[in-house]
Amino acid sequence: MKSEIKVPAVGESITEATIGEWTKKSGDFVKRDEIILLLETDKASVEVVAPSDGVLTLSAKAGDVVKIGATVAVIDTEGVATAGLTQPVKNTDAKPTAASQSVTAPASAAQTAMTASSGSRSANVGVLSPAVRRVVEENGLNAAAISGTGRDGRLTKADAEQAARGGGGSGGLGASVAGGESRPQTNGGAKSKGGERRVPMTTIRKRIAERLVQAQHTAAILTTFNEIDMTEVMAIRARYKDIFKEKYGTGLGFMGFFVKAAIEALKEIPLANARIDGGDLIYHDFFNIGMAVGTEKGLIVPVIKNADQMSIAEIELAIKQFATKGRDGKITVDDLSGGTFTISNGGVYGSLMSTPILNAPQSGILGLHKIEDRPVVITNNGKKEIAIRPMMYVALSYDHRVLDGKEAVTFLVKVKENIEDPSRILLEI
Repeated sequence: MKSEIKVPAVGESITEATIGEWTKKSGDFVKRDEIILLLETDKASVEVVAPSDGVLTLSAKAGDVVKIGATVAVIDTEGVATAGLTQPVKNTDAKPTAASQSVTAPASAAQTAMTASSGSRSANVGVLSPAVRRVVEENGLNAAAISGTGRDGRLTKADAEQAARGGGGSGGLGASVAGGESRPQTNGGAKSKGGERRVPMTTIRKRIAERLVQAQHTAAILTTFNEIDMTEVMAIRARYKDIFKEKYGTGLGFMGFFVKAAIEALKEIPLANARIDGGDLIYHDFFNIGMAVGTEKGLIVPVIKNADQMSIAEIELAIKQFATKGRDGKITVDDLSGGTFTISNGGVYGSLMSTPILNAPQSGILGLHKIEDRPVVITNNGKKEIAIRPMMYVALSYDHRVLDGKEAVTFLVKVKENIEDPSRILLEI
């Protein structure tokens, strides 16, 4: 019996996907519920599993763009695995010869290199993502000799880049595996100059590009700035971080405070939580806060649903869960849907100031930046004096069709007040 592998429906607005990577090849025997395909949609990566045991036959290759519902492979539940055979297997009553008793070709140099990793290594290199494979091949690395920090010991792009910089992996001399041929590589030597490479954009990257251009073309985007004294929040973190982590199993970060501060500001300025639909304004009486996150595959914005009903601890746990799912490629379409307002933290990359782009069709996005000690004028017992304080620039990009400057500035001032005096968040004032 044959079972078809079809591209699954992964969201109402998604009509096609890209074959990211097959984890098995034609002729391989696969087991039920074993991951055989990584699909890339315009929002997230999706794992496709085998519906039954049997022999796999592929009808689409990596990089192909396929429609939802299209058949991309077939599993023959009564078939015999043929991958790696050097000659056809025939049913015959003749006594097998020594040559015919072994029909499987010797492992390729790549397989040998992956298997022959040192005993202390635990990297899972059976499946390399396109990004990891590119770093490995361009730098002539031995994938099996690199310690993997991803799920189940898989190699991440960061692992490969660290090895390429000489921080781990195969050391000074490595073996580059390409086309089944192993050739020595050194860290020195002249590099080729010039040249260019043409690489197809992933579905996610295409969608990001489309949405960013759409936002620029359809919204009247304006950005207003302010700065926040982070002294009080940092003092709370320093005082309670150990107790918090012991109780909840996650660190006490800044994002929980900013999410709650933004929600209180959205309650005061509901237009910032609204969107345009034709000639109407749609007000959202709920608060689904998107968290812009950069991943190997591009920018994604997982959404914390009904964040107003969550504590700071619950928000931090949700952020931690999204970070884990993003690293492991487990973000779902539902995780990315339904946002009403977005927060982007460029400060984690060292950005001092930026103008974030709207996440259409939302009307506002709050940009956070690097905390930096700066001299500021403060009032102490009625007297003004200069003090060194940990300061952060914040930015609100907003759709001027929906919000005027007064509302936008008021919103950002409200966020500033809530962070500089966190008791306001507790009292919701």
